[in-house]
Amino acid sequence: MSVSCSDRFTDLLCGEDSDEVFTGDSPACSSELEYPASCIEESSIAGFIEHERNFVPGFDYLARFQSQSLDASAREEAVAWILKVQAFYNFQPLTAYLSVNYLDRFLYSRRLPQTSGWPWQLLAVACLSLAAKMEEPFVPSLLDLQVEGAKYIFEPKTIRRMELLVLTVLDWRLRSVTPFSFTDFFAYKADPTGTFFGFLISKATDTILSNIKESSFLEYWPSSIAAAAILCAANDIPNLSLVNPEHAELWCNGLSREKILSCYRLMQGLIVDKGRRKPPMILPQLRVTIRPGDSSLSSSSSPSYKRRKLNKCLWVDDDKGNSE
Repeated sequence: MSVSCSDRFTDLLCGEDSDEVFTGDSPACSSELEYPASCIEESSIAGFIEHERNFVPGFDYLARFQSQSLDASAREEAVAWILKVQAFYNFQPLTAYLSVNYLDRFLYSRRLPQTSGWPWQLLAVACLSLAAKMEEPFVPSLLDLQVEGAKYIFEPKTIRRMELLVLTVLDWRLRSVTPFSFTDFFAYKADPTGTFFGFLISKATDTILSNIKESSFLEYWPSSIAAAAILCAANDIPNLSLVNPEHAELWCNGLSREKILSCYRLMQGLIVDKGRRKPPMILPQLRVTIRPGDSSLSSSSSPSYKRRKLNKCLWVDDDKGNSE
């Protein structure tokens, strides 16, 4: 898995011109918007929409999971681990999203030697490390990054080689357009008064991250995901409940009502499905005590018999709960 890195270190800033990098004028900027949403020019958002296609896997990527040429469960497990580490170190939501974005773009262009197992874990660690270096002020060591139930532990040199391979496959283009490039602007469009701005952003962020494991969302570009997430958040606010995909299409040129509506319905369906899932049944621990010297109790009422009977009932009830 050795990768030649000659002539690459001069391109460490992802291949953009230096003026573009330091002025922040590139439409491919991944960082969250740092100025009030009301001051954002629609032309800037239109630029994100124009360039977002360059930072997503190809249109047939989802079909590879549907045809099982790629293992959807392996991807889900890798993404779940990334989210656990993001929560463990309190990384920004953008860091987690970028990690998954790098992983998907890599898998679209390069096949792993195995459909599951250690290559997925190594790729997840490398992508998370790269994303953290892009967005976080403090990045744990490569060994410390491998927490939260990592099945395999890799030496730092192995991870660095994988990082170089990921960088090469992605052509060193790490500054991606993500849903978080749009959420501030769309939240302002949904609520021009700004009364519920913070709630819309927080709720939309949770929705985006909670659905990132679902391969079905690979069909949608970041702008559609962001618009759908803001619509889902607006549903929880009576004053904004009338905001719908028809309105969202008008938020900026280049948005697709059909894509927003389809993504919105998918999100709503998953929200309802998660709400229907019952929490695991927890049976109370019961203790049976027999007063010493009670001769009226038969042998079937002995403590050991009652414990066996009680344990049997609990085991049966537990099996019934699991079968449900």
